[in-house]
Amino acid sequence: MEIILGKTSGFCPGITNAVETTKKILQEEKKSIYCLGDLTHNAQVIEKLETMGLITIQNVEEAKEKVIFRSHGVEKETYEKAKQLGLQVIDLTCPKVLRIHKLADEYNQKGYHIVYIGDGKHPEVVGTLSYCKGNYSIIEDESDVDKVIEEISKKTYTKIVLLAQTTFHLEKYAKILQQLKSKMPENVEFVVEETICNATHIRQKETLEIAKQVDYMIIIGGRKSSNTHKLYEIAKENCKKAILIETKNELPLEELKKVNKIGIMAGASTPKESIQDVINLL
Repeated sequence: MEIILGKTSGFCPGITNAVETTKKILQEEKKSIYCLGDLTHNAQVIEKLETMGLITIQNVEEAKEKVIFRSHGVEKETYEKAKQLGLQVIDLTCPKVLRIHKLADEYNQKGYHIVYIGDGKHPEVVGTLSYCKGNYSIIEDESDVDKVIEEISKKTYTKIVLLAQTTFHLEKYAKILQQLKSKMPENVEFVVEETICNATHIRQKETLEIAKQVDYMIIIGGRKSSNTHKLYEIAKENCKKAILIETKNELPLEELKKVNKIGIMAGASTPKESIQDVINLL
């Protein structure tokens, strides 16, 4: 059996910073620290941090003294609420996400209508949209483009800026962008800000390349992880067989015994241990 492991598998810089900083704080403080929402979308990472004293909460009011803001970011109002509660904020939001927050805020103040490509329910997107003050349109897939163009025409917007979730599917993004450009009213100033993370670009490209040369693709990552699901979509589109697993225990061993060439890629929130466990078992 030949195994090809993606070089970009595992933690991205933003997740590395969030996890390592949290570990350091827990070790130094030697007491529980609250985190608003899942620090990262990987159950194994969260469980390990919880054994060290991390407490995941869903409302900032539940925190005491200090609160960690997760890597996906939080809503603008949450910063204000934490300040009112007198909490010390440890902001571990990914810098790429913070950049989008800033762009959304600046363009909104300049009078641009914000068109945002992404999953409207994802924490990163919810946080970003809070900076738009209701002045936005969401595109989750190509089927939403016509509806958004109709809205732009009806409300006679003259300035539009396009932003996207950092982990959005690159090929789908390209198709949506092409449609928007071809259908945008001529009198509209259309600005495109490239906000898909570079790590996402590289990881998706490598997944595509590996998927085309193997018989079976294994994607390792949390089921809540947006970027992991995008890798799985790419793997399914380009390899005759692909699976998404969180741990080695989910491997279909009998099925894999018949495979000659296997490709492995892991999401941005997948720890090295999970990847190595899968390789060792194979």
